[in-house]
Amino acid sequence: MGAALQVTAFGLALLSTLFLLLATCTDCWMVNADDSLEVSHKCRGLWRECVTNMQDGVRTCDQYDSILADHPVKIVVTRTLMITADLLAGLALATLVLGLECITFLKEDPCVKLKMCYGAGVILGAGSILGLIGSMWYAVDVYVERAMLVSHNIFLGVHYDFGWSCWLGMAGSTGCFVASVLLTCCLY
Repeated sequence: MGAALQVTAFGLALLSTLFLLLATCTDCWMVNADDSLEVSHKCRGLWRECVTNMQDGVRTCDQYDSILADHPVKIVVTRTLMITADLLAGLALATLVLGLECITFLKEDPCVKLKMCYGAGVILGAGSILGLIGSMWYAVDVYVERAMLVSHNIFLGVHYDFGWSCWLGMAGSTGCFVASVLLTCCLY
C-alpha cells in the first residue's frame, strides 16, 4: 500500500512539476478576449508578448527589455514565485526519487527513506503554495485591471482574460499540493 501511494504521489508530482515549468516558460498568461473582433490573437506572458495573425498564422513575439528592467509588479512577483515554486518542486522530486521504496538507495534503512518522502512532501507543499499564490496573484490582477476599466466605462480596444499558462500554473500547483498531502498525511 505504501509503495503504491508513493509511486502515485511521485507520478502526480512529476506531472504537476512539468505543468509548473511549462506555465513559467510559456507566453499566454493573458489572452485577448475579443476574438470575434480581432484579426490577431494576442498573448502576454511573464517573459514576452506574442501576437499571432489569425489569417496566415504568423507569430511575432516581443521580448521584454530585461529581467532587471522596471516591469509591472504582477510580472515581477509572479516570476519570483513561479521560479521559486519550480526550484522547490524540482528539489522535492529529487528527494522523493531517493526516498521511494522501489529505489535501492538506502534500502537497509527504511526509516530514513520514509523521512525523505515526508521531507519531499513538505518541500512540495511549500512549492505548491508559492505557485498557487503566483498564479492567483496574476489572475486576480488581470481581473481587477479589467473590472476597473469596465467600471469606469473605458474601452481600450482590447481587454484580456486569463490565458492557458495561468490555468496551467494553477493546475500544476494544485497537483503538487495533492501530491504533498499524499506524502505527508496519507503515507503514515
